[in-house]
Amino acid sequence: MMPRPPPEDFALKETNPHLGGGKVSGDKLTSTYDLVEQMQYLYVRVVKAKDLPGKDVTGSCDPYVEVKLGNYLGKTRFFEKKSNPEWNQVFAFSKDRLQASLLEVTVKDKDFVKDDFIGKVFFDLNEIPKRVPPDSPLAPQWYRLEDRQGNKVKGELMLAVWMGTQADEAFPEAWHSDAAFVSGADGLANIRSKVYLSPKLWYLRVNVIEAQDLQPGDKGRYPEVFVKAILGNQALRTRISQARGINPMWNEDLMFVAAEPFEEPLILSVEDRVAPNKDEVLGKCAIPLQYVDRRLDHKAVNSRWFNLEKHVIIEGEKKKETKFASRIHMRICLEGGYHVLDESTHYSSDLRPTAKQLWKSSIGVLELGILNAHGLMPMKNKDGRGTTDAYCVAKYGQKWVRTRTIIDSFAPKWNEQYTWEVFDPCTVITIGVFDNCHLHGGDKAAGAKDTKIGKVRIRLSTLETDRVYTHSYPLLVLHPNGVKKMGEIHLAVRFSCSSLLNMMHMYSHPLLPKMHYLHPLTVSQLDSLRHQATQIVSMRLGRAEPPLRKEVVEYMLDVGSHMWSMRRSKANFFRIMNVLGGLIAVGKWFDQICNWKNPITTVLIHILFIILVLYPELILPTIFLYLFLIGVWYYRWRPRHPPHMDTRLSHADSAHPDELDEEFDTFPTSRPSDIVRMRYDRLRSIAGRIQTVVGDLATQGERLQSLLSWRDPRATALFVIFCLVAAIVLYVTPFQVVALLAGFYILRHPRFRHKLPSVPLNFFRRLPARTDSML
Repeated sequence: MMPRPPPEDFALKETNPHLGGGKVSGDKLTSTYDLVEQMQYLYVRVVKAKDLPGKDVTGSCDPYVEVKLGNYLGKTRFFEKKSNPEWNQVFAFSKDRLQASLLEVTVKDKDFVKDDFIGKVFFDLNEIPKRVPPDSPLAPQWYRLEDRQGNKVKGELMLAVWMGTQADEAFPEAWHSDAAFVSGADGLANIRSKVYLSPKLWYLRVNVIEAQDLQPGDKGRYPEVFVKAILGNQALRTRISQARGINPMWNEDLMFVAAEPFEEPLILSVEDRVAPNKDEVLGKCAIPLQYVDRRLDHKAVNSRWFNLEKHVIIEGEKKKETKFASRIHMRICLEGGYHVLDESTHYSSDLRPTAKQLWKSSIGVLELGILNAHGLMPMKNKDGRGTTDAYCVAKYGQKWVRTRTIIDSFAPKWNEQYTWEVFDPCTVITIGVFDNCHLHGGDKAAGAKDTKIGKVRIRLSTLETDRVYTHSYPLLVLHPNGVKKMGEIHLAVRFSCSSLLNMMHMYSHPLLPKMHYLHPLTVSQLDSLRHQATQIVSMRLGRAEPPLRKEVVEYMLDVGSHMWSMRRSKANFFRIMNVLGGLIAVGKWFDQICNWKNPITTVLIHILFIILVLYPELILPTIFLYLFLIGVWYYRWRPRHPPHMDTRLSHADSAHPDELDEEFDTFPTSRPSDIVRMRYDRLRSIAGRIQTVVGDLATQGERLQSLLSWRDPRATALFVIFCLVAAIVLYVTPFQVVALLAGFYILRHPRFRHKLPSVPLNFFRRLPARTDSML
């Protein structure tokens, strides 16, 4: 039975916007901002003034400039006692909202009671020149000031006035008429578009080997010694040494996540377990990470002895000389050959190793046009009515972008375009929409959090190269009372590939850097390191100016998506059933053949069976030829749209209120009884692991399905061509030879085996699954 289509409300809609001012040539667009609709702005650059007359009793002048257009009024900062001030500020007025045909630029003198008028300059909007990048910026000119009657007065003002679009260099830093009421420097900084870079993350490996000449407090007992290592807010410890004495040995690895620039040192303390809840510190040392060796592979790093001291002063005064001879032997290095995982595994946007020397060249460019949103819900109350101040955040690789905030609008228009280098097509870009709760600065907004409106994920491998995709995506968020559509976002996406051959070659490469396969980290290690990496990224981006806040970063990185939920488990179970549905359908079809439901088909199967029995060498070529024909046949029904959030697949529209209550319950649970809490949490953690395994099984099955579904057009094309070649090769090669070679290959000596995954396995792991469409 075919699954019912999702309700129209939650569906993806293809659109036909007027992109790039309509300069279209075929499927490729040609203008500068070619993936967004052009927005016209009137720009006024107020540069400086000279020879301004003094208006105060003292004869001095505290000048500032007012730029007025209809009801919109922008002001520059003012200078105290300066007759030749320099402002160099830009004002942008949206052409859609122009209410007057006359632009007034007035110079005033700041005063305690009433600001004095110095002079003004008028501009007729019909006379203002147009500027389209990449034309050079318009040169500012000197204008003589006039009084209210139009007579020339003392003083000149240097201005540039032009009509332009959002592609103008002045656009990001301009004062916008759309946000005229936003107050304070903090508020204005919070509404501008910005680009952020994730900190460069490293895995730090600390191999604790041994310690020498420890001096325990109680000499009459064998010390139970362990080493505790602290880096920032990460703390790990070794087991208690089995060598009971003053020269303990461990030879144990501890792994941390460190971010450049390295701000905190690694602090190691050797401790003695004196009593069950009492540890005595036998010595400490602090190691700055700037001086730690970096390695690109698994070649051994030189070990070093470090002196242990009773007290470590990290910064400030010099360490006091102590006659303390204890030492610790360690091997410490920063691992450059791994990729530090900071995103949910299913939605990785970057798989490159930390060390830049190991990066392969880029295979293409991803361009994203964030056009607009419509039908947004009111996210907060202001002056007794609902309002939304929406902005978008897009994350791909190490680059995060944030659009400007559109004030008080349920249908904001951003029309901003961004570009990323692509190193692997099997990656995902995430676009989130948020409500800005930090517009006015001050203590009022100190506890406020930016509210999530929804997000979209797009897997690059599901996009055809050089095609512009314009779709309206539903913004879906799961609340304790059910799934809710918060509006729709309109995006334009294009994935351009520099070399199709290079990209096809990528499908034979391992997904992660080779160190992950040659010296893998354990699952529990990876989980804990991923948690640390996301904490570091959210902390660093939260310290940027303006900050990209913790709640935004965590929502974009899918923190908490591995937590147990009944709804997700049900969704994963039905995904498996959907995969197995194909096998069940084959079984039913064979049963119909046996029961002569369709005599013609049964006769044909009999003839085919006789041929294959008489000529067994035709079995494999027939199977591959059949797969080739199915792949070509399915080409007609290949998906035309990128995948999107699917409420039915996620079981979000049919979840029981009690299941949602459990999903949104705190972790640990808020149940009153201590015993219930312990049991409940244990059950959820075990079920979370089962859920992951079930999801992974479903993913493998869906990858098999996607071989012929054209969801990843390049992968299906490769597989279909492979099937044709295999059919021809197997047709001309005797079956016995093929069987012999296959048997010898499977039974080959370990010397001829490679530790890295094979090409078919790499290809299979890169195939898309329906995880992209999971809420």
